[in-house]
Amino acid sequence: MNKTLLVFRHELATTFRRRSYLLIGYGLPILAAVVIVVISLLRGDDGSSTIAQNVPLPPEIQVEGYVDQSGLIRLIPDAIPAGRLRSYPSEEDAQEALASGQITAYYLIPADYVQRGELFYVYPDSKPLLSDGQEWVILRTLVENLVDDPELASIVWDPVHLELTSLAASGQPGDVESNEVAQFIPAVMVILLYVSFMMSANLLSENVSSEKENRTMEILMVSISPRQMLVGKVAALGAAGLVQIIVWVGTAYLIINLGGTTLALPEGFSIPASILFWGVVFYLLGYAVYGSLMAGVGALTPRLKEAGQASFIVLSPLLIGYMVGLLAPMAGETEAVLPIVLSIFPLTAPVLMMMRLADGSVPLWQLLLSAILMLGTAYLIIRAVAAMFHAQNLLSGQPFSPRRFFRALLGRA
Repeated sequence: MNKTLLVFRHELATTFRRRSYLLIGYGLPILAAVVIVVISLLRGDDGSSTIAQNVPLPPEIQVEGYVDQSGLIRLIPDAIPAGRLRSYPSEEDAQEALASGQITAYYLIPADYVQRGELFYVYPDSKPLLSDGQEWVILRTLVENLVDDPELASIVWDPVHLELTSLAASGQPGDVESNEVAQFIPAVMVILLYVSFMMSANLLSENVSSEKENRTMEILMVSISPRQMLVGKVAALGAAGLVQIIVWVGTAYLIINLGGTTLALPEGFSIPASILFWGVVFYLLGYAVYGSLMAGVGALTPRLKEAGQASFIVLSPLLIGYMVGLLAPMAGETEAVLPIVLSIFPLTAPVLMMMRLADGSVPLWQLLLSAILMLGTAYLIIRAVAAMFHAQNLLSGQPFSPRRFFRALLGRA
């Protein structure tokens, strides 16, 4: 145990002295936090600076009018702020209010609206066509007056109301799509975990290959067993990766709280504690799988320059999960069959399960099944790689080959 701890301390200290690890793990998050804080300070309380003017803000409901020739509208829904939708007895009055600037546009509801379902929208020539305007205001008003029951009108307006544990909060009552920034959160979670896995696993493989190439491994083999070396190295790089994840998540939390308005995030946006918990679980299990595999690559790679080709072969399932995890949220297919299956499959589960959690709720049985399968896979791989860590492999000068690697992984070497 003492020798394992010595390896752990040595690997951890070596990793924290690497410039690449410090730059990506801590330099980039700190730089992002500083940029957001500076922008927030420049905005000021009223957000009147030049930078703030370039940041899109949630659209405010414009004051509009309506002329109801059908006598249908008797009340204005509570969802519409007072004074934002004004009634006029005739079209002449509405045109006069439009010309004087009291309203930005008005709706003309004909007497036969119920039979024909048509109404007219009148606005000045200077008013641009709105691709994402506020037509929901008059539509919600008509629905509530047609149904004549506020509760039933809410059900008709939003017949499929899903309560999901999601990072994407809803915006104004008329919004059809989620906040643009929040939509990218699932993809960001995928990138975060993928980069951390890649860095930690590659560092582990490079460390083992480097020690073989510079003959340090021969000295270590005299005083320590291969299994103690494996456990110490995997635990050290896993701890370094976990610290990196904590720094990134902490920086994201800081950015969300200090730069929410700067990023145009929805009100009440937060990261649920369940995502943080499962994030730690799937990170540790995922690293146990891929860290051990990469340690096996290092054990069978005689020279450091060969580690890149070998790493690509071993990490290819993670790359597939990364691509699916990026494309599925953008296509709105996070609950399709392929992402669900790959989020349970042990070799792609670490990134895809976190993508699904960031996008919405995931059934508990799927989370538990995925975690159990990953735990079993990690146990089998650790045992197989531990068998590779013997003098014949560690001190061998044979070139790396996929066939030799998988034969050794299956215990046939």
